[in-house]
Amino acid sequence: MHRRNVIKACLAGAGALAMPRVFAAPAALPAAAEASLTVPEAINKAGRQRMLSQRCAKAWLMQALAVTPSVGTKVLQSSMALFETQMLELSRLQPTADVQTALVQLSADWQSYRAALLVPPSPDSAAQIYVRNEAVLSAAHAATQAYERASGTTEGRLINVAGRQRMLSQRMAKFVYFARYGVETQASVDALAKAREEFITALELLKAAPQNTAQITSELALADQQWFFFQNALGQGNSPKALQAIATTSERILEQLNLVVGLYEALAKPA
Repeated sequence: MHRRNVIKACLAGAGALAMPRVFAAPAALPAAAEASLTVPEAINKAGRQRMLSQRCAKAWLMQALAVTPSVGTKVLQSSMALFETQMLELSRLQPTADVQTALVQLSADWQSYRAALLVPPSPDSAAQIYVRNEAVLSAAHAATQAYERASGTTEGRLINVAGRQRMLSQRMAKFVYFARYGVETQASVDALAKAREEFITALELLKAAPQNTAQITSELALADQQWFFFQNALGQGNSPKALQAIATTSERILEQLNLVVGLYEALAKPA
């Protein structure tokens, strides 16, 4: 009974969307911090680029669908700024030819996507967003995979998998919004179902990882709770209230997943 009341309280609060501070527009980093990027950090950052490709589309669609559009504008601006900051950071660590090739492609695809994100919402511009965000996602995934190969560690793999969960949280929200906006409706519905299954499978993989510390296990349990609320929102249809709940819960689970990725990154660093 207590758990049911907690769930009701959390869902009741889904109307207030706050942008996680960890994804706010970044301040300039000290030169020493820029120079000290490690491969585990690079896997995290390249993986975060995947998430940002989806979060930008979600935020753009929040404007198009009038889902707290002022918040959507802030989320879009901060996400674009963070993407560009991280591109500079990643350019300072290119340990293999695969990484170099992937970053060149990612930069090129980002420029096209960035231009599309600056166009006011319309069915035509939404169709461009639909195509270009997928290109950036694919390129960012290739970069993440290349950094993981450079690490050659199980911990690197866990950073990648956990980081991909961040992306999937935004991807699911994005596809609900695309379907509501009438862009590739059936394809969006199908892709949402696929992303949901991928998220569930990967969450179980992470929970079973023998490398998990007590803290990681605890934070994964909290991510599981946030997944409950996010799934509830995804199942509410596409009414204005449901779209708002998706905006809120997708940000909350993103913040929790980002914490988990950071813990896996710390696990990969030498003691």
